Amino acid sequence: MNKSDLIEAIAQAADISKAAAERALDGTVAAITSSLQKGDMVTLVGFGTFHVGDRKARSGRNPRTGDTIEIKASRVPKFRAGKALKDVVN
Repeated sequence: MNKSDLIEAIAQAADISKAAAERALDGTVAAITSSLQKGDMVTLVGFGTFHVGDRKARSGRNPRTGDTIEIKASRVPKFRAGKALKDVVN
């Protein structure tokens, strides 16, 4: 499912126009992104939790040349699925 498929599904489920569904989806993504940027967690009960994790600095290998390179520490977005979502998938 891509973004346009998701917008269409939201529009049908909520009985709204595709334009309104797109604005709602864009607003949701923007709110989640903004919260993660601040370092906050976003929890959707039953669905899951978006949070920011820290990745330590490490050494890696350039696949083209085989040289060892240093990869800087970084913060990465993560998602932890909720129980209800896990139950539906299994």
